[in-house]
Amino acid sequence: MAKDKKKDGKKSEKPVHPAPAHGAAAESSPTKLTALRSSAREAEGAQASAAESDKEPEKAEEPPAQDVPPYYEEPILTQLVVKRYEGDKVRRLYEGEGVAFFEGGNIYKGMFSEGHMHGQGTYTWADGVKYEGTFVKNVQMVNGCYTWNDGSIYEGSIKNGLRHGFGFFRSGIHPVSYIGYWYEGKRHGKGTIYYDQEHMSWYSGDWVDNVKEGWGIRCYKSGNIYEGHWEKNVRHGRGRMRWLTADQEYVGQWVYGVQHGYGTHIWFLKRMPASQYPLRNKYVGDFVSGERHGRGKFIYASGAVYDGQWVHNKKHGKGKFVFKNGNIYEGEFRDDKMVEYPAFQLDAVSAPKLNAICSGSCFGSETIRIIGNSPSALGSDIELDISSLLNLLPRQERQEEVKQVEFAVLRHITKLRRIYTFYSSLGCDDSPDNTFLMTRLQFWRFLKDCCFHHSSLTLAEMDRILSGDKTPLEEIHSPYETLLFRTFLSHLIHLSFHIYLEEHKGKSPYLHQCFIEMMSRNVIPTACHIQGFLFSEQHRAVFAMRYIDKCWEIYRAFCRQNTRPPFEPTMKMRQFLWMLNDFKLIGKQLTASRLVEILFKDGPSLHDSSSSNLEQELVFLEFVEALLHCALVYVTSGMVKEQVDRDNQKRSNFRMEGFSEGTTNETFYMQYSLSQVLGPCEDRGQSLQEFLMDELEAQTGKDKEFDWWMYQVQIFFTDKLFPAYQHEKALKAKIKENRIRNAELAELRRRKDEEIAKLIAEREAEVAKKQKEAAEEEVSLETKNTVFKELEELGAQLVPPPKEEASAVPAPAVTKVPTGTKRRRK
Repeated sequence: MAKDKKKDGKKSEKPVHPAPAHGAAAESSPTKLTALRSSAREAEGAQASAAESDKEPEKAEEPPAQDVPPYYEEPILTQLVVKRYEGDKVRRLYEGEGVAFFEGGNIYKGMFSEGHMHGQGTYTWADGVKYEGTFVKNVQMVNGCYTWNDGSIYEGSIKNGLRHGFGFFRSGIHPVSYIGYWYEGKRHGKGTIYYDQEHMSWYSGDWVDNVKEGWGIRCYKSGNIYEGHWEKNVRHGRGRMRWLTADQEYVGQWVYGVQHGYGTHIWFLKRMPASQYPLRNKYVGDFVSGERHGRGKFIYASGAVYDGQWVHNKKHGKGKFVFKNGNIYEGEFRDDKMVEYPAFQLDAVSAPKLNAICSGSCFGSETIRIIGNSPSALGSDIELDISSLLNLLPRQERQEEVKQVEFAVLRHITKLRRIYTFYSSLGCDDSPDNTFLMTRLQFWRFLKDCCFHHSSLTLAEMDRILSGDKTPLEEIHSPYETLLFRTFLSHLIHLSFHIYLEEHKGKSPYLHQCFIEMMSRNVIPTACHIQGFLFSEQHRAVFAMRYIDKCWEIYRAFCRQNTRPPFEPTMKMRQFLWMLNDFKLIGKQLTASRLVEILFKDGPSLHDSSSSNLEQELVFLEFVEALLHCALVYVTSGMVKEQVDRDNQKRSNFRMEGFSEGTTNETFYMQYSLSQVLGPCEDRGQSLQEFLMDELEAQTGKDKEFDWWMYQVQIFFTDKLFPAYQHEKALKAKIKENRIRNAELAELRRRKDEEIAKLIAEREAEVAKKQKEAAEEEVSLETKNTVFKELEELGAQLVPPPKEEASAVPAPAVTKVPTGTKRRRK
């Protein structure tokens, strides 16, 4: 893909227009008026202020828009001098109707009050720019009409001299027009701009300060159209681009004008309704800078499928390729080729060549699995996957079984193709090609129409039989799973075998007999006769499908995990009843008994007046159709009338009121595109408002029954069911949050209690230790005292008592030394 830049031309045209004065003035010659200047903000009216970058597939280039002047400026009312005044005066101030002639050639003709321009009037600048409308004390207010000297006009709401509110702008020299909302002179809010006179190139949606910002639709002159989110005048966010010139479509994420993120790219192929391959080429996966890059699945129109890694639009890395005849290669890819067989182009490899080179081959983790080696009576492009059934039959009978069942399918192949095409288009808008891919939701409707569920198997049990061992549990009952035509045929053979085997036991070939019985009893008499509430009428189905995604979210939220096989989450009738009770939708109108009748209305006879089997499982189709039936019971005529009154009030808010006399009244309804109304209303000679009101009345009378049904469904889903689910979801989240918080608090309390218990235990241990030490010390002291006492007693016993008479000891003689004599030294 190539990136092509498209820029709307820009020429700056900013005339400065003198304007009549603001303020009261006493009469003099000349008279001076006090200035009250309005802000001189520029208003872009002719085109988008920034360039638009559009990336087209296969270099499909959009022609650039014509160069147009991007800016038209509201004139400035400034201080001027009145040269002459013609009209009435009160206390020397201008009053009533009059004409003021200003220096420089500007003229005002209209109403005055207390010297101010006040009321309806016309101000004409000297260069030809004119304003007709309402003045409030010298300021353009409420609504009016600007006319520039090149023929450009603006008609609509005015505030402080600027375009503010709802209004219409048309360029005089370029085929550019805008109708919508303004804010302080800039396009802001909802609005539609047209870039050509034929109204083939336009944008309708959100604006922020003259820039495409938010959600909007851009239709290009070539017919290509983008619908989605914008940022800074480029495609940014989620959106859908349809290249009608190249028969391509992309739905997914955009980053500044380029496919980037997760998305789906479709290449439409024109075919007859009963063509061999009722498909289009489709890629679903990751994009980087406009290229297939990352993980993705490519479904070819032939029925072949590649699921794996991509690098710069090429298969590169691990992947699995399922050929159109059912053969599978799983392994490594490099530059769009199988690593083990680089000489073979994937789209061109035929089954015989593949069988010849690699039947039964195995290269480590890379394997090629061949479902069947014998040529099929249905052709090389359809291979029935019935190997699991053949394994249940004697080996010597398998080849004959395959042959006979293929002949049986071939006998009814035209009928089955028409059935597949019919059911795959249910609930779908018109497609650029005339083919669709059947989903499990549509397959369920086929099974119910053909009364397959009246056998011993429920739809949920049929899903398990057909899912195989490799299907993840959460996808067994997914309504979004797609079925190729060969898968559709294989599913019918499987179901016929499980339903009618007991009746044809001993009547070989089994598969052939069971399939013929199923076609004669179930398919041929009742197929394509739509029952139920979802697909009964095409326009109702298209309307109801807008609620499918949200309903699937609710269904999954209220499914319960089975504790025994099968283990995948499912919803039972009892849980459906509990859900509506939790939503507070069961009451006077929708009673519990009425709800039970709704659940069993289209099912087998499992309900009578005394008892009901509420343990039966509900698949998603039954869930949605039960909700649609509940909507018709729950929503009363009073509710519908209130909703209609509210819608009428909202619709009236879009009307423009109070235009000056002689101007064109315009009504802006966002559900109408300007290209749809301007041409017809000009042909009829009607104003835009008259045309839209006539169209609205005509549409209202077309299908009152459908309108009533639509209001009932809309009120039940958008005003009752979905808000109740959101409330329940928020409540459950709050309960979960409280549980987590309580668990955390309990854990904190447990830890705190453990710490406190530990501290108490430590203190008790310390006290016990001290008590023990004190006791030991006391015991030791007593022991010491006892020992000392015993020792004293023992000592007292060992020491002899003192004698009565002691022997006299002579005292030593004392020699006196005479005084005055010296002692001789020794």
